[in-house]
Amino acid sequence: MIRFRFSEVLNGKNIPLHTPKRVVLLPLTLFLIVLPLSLMIYSHESSLQISSLNGSNITEAKQCEIVSGKWIHYPEGPYYNETCHWMIDAQNCMKLGRPDREYLHWRWKPDECELPLFNATQFLKLVSGKKMAFVGDSVARNQMQSLLCLLNLVSQPEDISLRNTTDTINFKRYFYADYNFTLGTLWSPYLVRGNDADPNGHRSYDSIMRLYLDEVDEAWASQVENFDIVIISAGQWFFRPLLLYEKGQLVGCNNCKVENVTDLGYYYGYSMAFRTAFRNLTNLRRYKGITFLRTFSPSHFENGDWNKGGNCVRTKPFTKEEIKLDYWYVREMHRIQVEEFKAAEKEATKRGLKFLMINTTEIMLLRPDGHPNNYGHSNDKNIVTPNDCVHWCLPGPIDTWNEFLLYMLNIEAHTSTWKL
Repeated sequence: MIRFRFSEVLNGKNIPLHTPKRVVLLPLTLFLIVLPLSLMIYSHESSLQISSLNGSNITEAKQCEIVSGKWIHYPEGPYYNETCHWMIDAQNCMKLGRPDREYLHWRWKPDECELPLFNATQFLKLVSGKKMAFVGDSVARNQMQSLLCLLNLVSQPEDISLRNTTDTINFKRYFYADYNFTLGTLWSPYLVRGNDADPNGHRSYDSIMRLYLDEVDEAWASQVENFDIVIISAGQWFFRPLLLYEKGQLVGCNNCKVENVTDLGYYYGYSMAFRTAFRNLTNLRRYKGITFLRTFSPSHFENGDWNKGGNCVRTKPFTKEEIKLDYWYVREMHRIQVEEFKAAEKEATKRGLKFLMINTTEIMLLRPDGHPNNYGHSNDKNIVTPNDCVHWCLPGPIDTWNEFLLYMLNIEAHTSTWKL
């Protein structure tokens, strides 16, 4: 079984996704009237109690592209702090001494609407009686830990992981008794079956792996039928050296440097893995859940590769102008996911299943300040570890993913024939 490694890191330069047009500025008078009102809306904890969408607001919400917008300065700060015990030290940047706090004071503002603040009570009511799973790598687990801390505002779950597995690091389950809601993570960094090509296992961050691109990873596939809401994601592990198999035969590799084996690059294996994962979900007889694809989460290594001193020391978001010529691989990873998702969505619709996309790639490309960097490992370790520019600080910009998730669940609950 593939275990968690810090090697979900990579080097590379990237190009931003297409960014939306700037919103035309309002007249100065109107701006001076609206701005204080909007700040008042966000200024108190009581503003978390935002009512459910209803009536004409639903139509407006469905027309709003929440991913088109910008990060705006938000003086009120995060929902929670370093005392939330559901996060691990590796993402608890404040606890491990990150001195700046500017990264905590930005909030995503869509161009066409307001993104409601996260309402923990509303979320739990929406998912009452359901089971939700995050399927993927440690960034998927990063999002789940964000959600645990957001829900911690109103309810404490029981850790029931041991009732379901002996691997309580990679497979976690939490139960909210008051709402009969189960939240879990199913570890599968490649989504398809994989194993070590090196008989000695992971000897380094660059140890080669075998991936069987047409065989789903049963570690998650055998359990997913029991869940009503599945958020699937994967990314950084596909940049490792990989031997790629289909129908049991070696068809190529990624960065394997093996004689007489064709290097197919990063993207072939990534595309096929999502194709297999989506096909599995649409073909499962007893699976009736709603599936979310959470799109690729970019890393932000600068000043060197991840294993050659690369870091992420910025303290503010990028402007869209600052990333015009960087990060080319992000566009391709995102494009591949979208193409595979659209094909799967058509098939899912035929079978009466619901597939939705939480499109977070572009908004996170703008947040190089949100990673742990060297504040992502315990201070008592006497070994040198690479800077972490892959995962996200908690609290931090990753909390926005769960604001998006709540927003979309709320709309589905009120407007769709598919019912939560």
